[in-house]
Amino acid sequence: MKKIFTLGEIVVEIMANQKGQLFTHDGLWKGPFASGAPAIFIDQVAKLDEPAAMISCVGNDGFGELNIKKLADDGVDISHIKVMDDQTTGSAFVTYHEDGSRDFIFNIKNAACALINEDMVSQKILEDCDHLHIMGSSLFSKQILDTAKKAIAIVKQNKGIISFDPNIRKEMLNLPGVKEALLAILQQTDIYLPSESEVTLLADTDNEKQAIDYFLNNGISSIVIKKGNKGASYYSANESFDVQPHLVTEIDPTGAGDCFGGAYVALIHKGFTAKKALTYANACGALAVTKQGPMQGTSTLEQLEKFLQK
Repeated sequence: MKKIFTLGEIVVEIMANQKGQLFTHDGLWKGPFASGAPAIFIDQVAKLDEPAAMISCVGNDGFGELNIKKLADDGVDISHIKVMDDQTTGSAFVTYHEDGSRDFIFNIKNAACALINEDMVSQKILEDCDHLHIMGSSLFSKQILDTAKKAIAIVKQNKGIISFDPNIRKEMLNLPGVKEALLAILQQTDIYLPSESEVTLLADTDNEKQAIDYFLNNGISSIVIKKGNKGASYYSANESFDVQPHLVTEIDPTGAGDCFGGAYVALIHKGFTAKKALTYANACGALAVTKQGPMQGTSTLEQLEKFLQK
């Protein structure tokens, strides 16, 4: 059976023990937790029993081992993840504020995942791929941008589907070449998965409806908008609809959007209708925030069905 692939960063996440904890003061920390936006995404795909594979690099260290074990245990094909003796696995430290906002310190650009390159994608490697998912957070260097473009070209040539989650901080758009590269990827995108605040990020308008219409008129088949505790929305040329949020007790929101995206893509790949896939993805995002740790919140189909029956 054809696989869903992704490429990008694998990191560990280390979290502040208390809200309001500052990087500038002593404090207790929890972790390390397996993480990285594309890694969380593909782990969720595998948890829903869809064939899944990831292209990445980790260091030959405990952090890399932790991530690879989690992905492999959940069913991800890890054969395209390079373990590098002379590099360290990436990391992210996160603090939480009382208003729900977060601050991060990343070690990604100087970590193993920064060495993802075009030699890691080829027609042979991607011959079993009929769906490629790209995360904006992964496109932090020209080398990885070029790798993503090469992978997209191969998958498109093989009549595969491209999904794209912009998942990018607004200030990154000011870096040379980043916005142009994201727009180039958007032109090849079939399924677009922005959060509510990202809908207009790559459009020439601040009007959400105009942005949606523009995307649908320029090659994108469907747009799925993640709205967090406000649910989610779907748009295509033929239909649009909303799904309502679930009331849950939030423990840790990190990775919830990646779980949502992984569930939606996996279930579309499985043959679900857009409405059913979005209903389950919405539940998946809600369940994800009830667990501590970005990849600890991934769900099985049985867990989602049980949650939706409540």
